[in-house]
Amino acid sequence: MPTAEKSRTIEQTKEWYSKASGVVFTDYRGLKVKEIQQLRADLRKKGGELHVVKNTLFRIAAGEDAAKLPADLHNGTTAFAFVFENEPDVAKALLDYARTSRKLVVKGGFFGGRALTTKEVETLSELPPRDVLIAQVIGAIAAPLTTLVGTIEALYADPIRVIGAVADKVGEGAQPAAGDSNSPEASASPDPAEPEAESAPEAEAAPEAPAEPETPAETESTENA
Repeated sequence: MPTAEKSRTIEQTKEWYSKASGVVFTDYRGLKVKEIQQLRADLRKKGGELHVVKNTLFRIAAGEDAAKLPADLHNGTTAFAFVFENEPDVAKALLDYARTSRKLVVKGGFFGGRALTTKEVETLSELPPRDVLIAQVIGAIAAPLTTLVGTIEALYADPIRVIGAVADKVGEGAQPAAGDSNSPEASASPDPAEPEAESAPEAEAAPEAPAEPETPAETESTENA
């Protein structure tokens, strides 16, 4: 059963872990107390905090996420860098310190429910600041969004045009016929000032077949009769 001191450490680690957007795991073997304090001060300015916690207590604080972590991240002499903001800056500060001191080793990270290798932490450190990245993303989607808005407007406009055309046709069909006795046009007398509408031309009759010429025999028989 954990002692009171261990319980306080677990609760404090849970608070750090719950508030952090991610954790970078480091091996601090060989670092002196003053060097660790200096690194802590640098990370705090960037948006992170470095804490040395026993691996067993960290696993308890991490809860179910501990099962997602590779064993080499939370074994040995481990210092946990909890990242609260400016993830690329914190990762870069740790990597820069590791290159210059030759004592600190970045073992990997855990962000968004996913374990990161050392190489992926390096990739994270190369990202632009959050506000710049957001501006770049917004700029990248601005043009497609403009096109999308135009497409949506066109999709809405076409049905409206079709509905309008159908409504016009229905309106024309609803007008009373010319021969309807109930229509005002049928009951009204024609205006003498207006010329009568020309009647539609009748269909042309088929041409008659030419009469066959009388044969001489028929002519003679008629004259002799």
